Amino acid sequence: MKKIFILTIFLILITSALFFNSFATSKYGSSGDEVKQIQTKLKSWGYYSGSIDGVYGTQTVNAVKKFQQKNGLTADGIAGEKTLAALGINAPSSGKGNSSNKTTSNNSDLNLLSKLVYGEARGETYKGQVAVAATVLNRVAHASFPNTIAGVIYQNGAYTAVSDGQINLTADSTARKAAQDAINGWDPTSRMYILF
Repeated sequence: MKKIFILTIFLILITSALFFNSFATSKYGSSGDEVKQIQTKLKSWGYYSGSIDGVYGTQTVNAVKKFQQKNGLTADGIAGEKTLAALGINAPSSGKGNSSNKTTSNNSDLNLLSKLVYGEARGETYKGQVAVAATVLNRVAHASFPNTIAGVIYQNGAYTAVSDGQINLTADSTARKAAQDAINGWDPTSRMYILF
């Protein structure tokens, strides 16, 4: 009876460890292309000063923690699903559910863009809110800016809503609709990537 009890506890611990580690995509000791992507983005945004070597060491952990703190995420130094989404990096599919990574990425982009619109322009006209979203998309398409929505939004000093934490507010339905209209192609700015 004692052996069965110990075996049961052991299996529960192993299952729990596997379950919780499945959400930690990159962490201290990890290496590979995903780590290089993380380091590249964090370096271009001013959070990371080390070499882009694909090894998740102490400098990468500290840079991830700074990014997480600045963006209202749990500052644990682990690049899990939420941190990767904020970085604009698609986490590998866990095989759960039936939605594709593209759908998840699109939903993640829409949510982030909506939060930016709400944080930056909630007092503006609807057309002004669409314009803010459109400038983000225009930057994504421009060679001088990062090529992802998250990259543009989290580029160091690019948006006041990121600097002052308003990016973490819950977007309302108007901001979400404005972001969706911009994604669908409405650009009241005529391809501008800076608003004055």
